Amino acid sequence: MKGAAAWLKLRTSSRCAGKTIGFAPTMGALHAGHMSLLKRAKRENDLAVASIFVNPTQFNDLRDLKRYPRTLAGDIKKLEAEHTDFLLLPSAGDMYPDGYKYRVNEIAESEVLCGAHRPGHFEGMLTVVMKLLNLVRADRAYFGEKDYQQFHLIKGMAEAFFISTKIIPCPTLRETDGLAMSSRNRLLEMEQRLLAPALYKALRSQARPSEIKKRLAALGFKPDYVEDRWGRRFAAAKLGKVRLIDNVKAMPVP
Repeated sequence: MKGAAAWLKLRTSSRCAGKTIGFAPTMGALHAGHMSLLKRAKRENDLAVASIFVNPTQFNDLRDLKRYPRTLAGDIKKLEAEHTDFLLLPSAGDMYPDGYKYRVNEIAESEVLCGAHRPGHFEGMLTVVMKLLNLVRADRAYFGEKDYQQFHLIKGMAEAFFISTKIIPCPTLRETDGLAMSSRNRLLEMEQRLLAPALYKALRSQARPSEIKKRLAALGFKPDYVEDRWGRRFAAAKLGKVRLIDNVKAMPVP
């Protein structure tokens, strides 16, 4: 199955009738973190659905969109190995038949953290997620806590627009050295990859956000922010051309 029309036809068929659906939307370049979402979807529902769509409207930098890793053949093999029931693989034309004239805009919590540094990012993200939720009409949709601000906004959007799909948070999966799993990690050069886990280590310290930001800069990061919100500590920082984000439960400050 590929586009939106194919899914809508299947969604109303006897193959899906009366069955619960778990959904994990992704932008591809799948890793173990993505697969953990699908394993949970499979475990908690009759059917597991994944989507792969590199959403152009959430990229405020076209160079970043071009660089974003695309590994479709390998992704499909991983989904097959996990016995994922369906893959939704829409085109930009499927998702934006209106040319992106109609958009979802949150006016408060999308303006901080990544929203303050990536204009239009959350507008594009919320718009495409609403479209995907309306297409799949899953019972549950699974989102990783590594992108906690994204999860927070999606949950709020679903509640505000009375979307029946339950939005489920899933813990961040990490590499053995603590680096949060991300599709962008494969874009890191070798020296950058060795340094990248320092972001997680710094977030776990009891230092104040301003001090953590200074430490990261001294190590060679270019930090966008280190802030405490919603009972968590968030950070975003660049290593070369790669922007890393992470968050942990907020530590008590001495």
